[in-house]
Amino acid sequence: MKAICVDPESLKLNWADVAEPEPLSGEVVIDIHASAVNRADLLQRAGNYPPPPGSPPYMGLEASGVISEIGDGVTGWQVGDRVCTLLGGGGYAERVSSPASMLIRVPKEWDFEKAAAIPEVFYTAFLNLFIEGGLTSGETVLIHGGASGVGTAGIQMVRKAGCRVLVTAGRPDKVEFCKELGADVAVNYKEVDFESAIREASPDGVDLILDIAAADYLKPNMKLLKTRGRLVIIALLTGAIAEIDLSVLMRGRQRVIGSVLRSRTLEEKVDVHDRFEKRFWPDLVSGEINPVIYKTLPIEEAAAAQSILENNENIGKVILKVR
Repeated sequence: MKAICVDPESLKLNWADVAEPEPLSGEVVIDIHASAVNRADLLQRAGNYPPPPGSPPYMGLEASGVISEIGDGVTGWQVGDRVCTLLGGGGYAERVSSPASMLIRVPKEWDFEKAAAIPEVFYTAFLNLFIEGGLTSGETVLIHGGASGVGTAGIQMVRKAGCRVLVTAGRPDKVEFCKELGADVAVNYKEVDFESAIREASPDGVDLILDIAAADYLKPNMKLLKTRGRLVIIALLTGAIAEIDLSVLMRGRQRVIGSVLRSRTLEEKVDVHDRFEKRFWPDLVSGEINPVIYKTLPIEEAAAAQSILENNENIGKVILKVR
């Protein structure tokens, strides 16, 4: 089969021949029809985010397609079933193996591009807002990067959960899109001080913050948290090192939570999968919630697709069409 491989010296991407996957016990092999680009792929390409042990060496954290092989011990699935799945790696390829426990059945009326836009960003948003962040109905949430794949997924789920959602974004069109998607307040952080703008919109502060910026945002984020507020950090776009005033943390009984999804155990990922499928998958099937797709490119143009994320051009997901 073919997969996108990274030249270790030039970091250029090549659609090259690689070994076929074989299903282990409890796994299936999927003929991939579509995958998607995530910022983790850019880190892996640069050599800064190796795949977890046992995962394929190729980039790609999600895929949709058709089951072509069934491993020992798999029940409830057949060759020919349309599925999507979260991966530790390997989505930038023609085929990939996946634990059967991580599969979700794709409705027959969906195209595979839509299905591929869901697993990584919806699981990430769900995990960090509802499991790590403990979001409950009636609370107020601040999502940084509201126009990203995770942000657009988070806005919709937060609204569905009966919560108020505030977001930051970096362009006027992104701000307007977030509002149209359901954000109560959207702030252009490049034009105004986001801390002041969020404080004006929510004088009492916020209950939960989903943060991708990290270092430079730590202090203003902490100031915006209510008593018992939670800050969940899922990326380090402004750096990993920052000072924290622990007295503020203690007085406010606040929590700062660091979180990743890719390196979790299979058991942990299955738990996220099962809880998400029960709570929000029906809303995706009904169309009450939808993945946001910015652009679809053929897999051979993976480098161009990654450039879209590098330049922060996208609103929502960038999809790679394999078949």
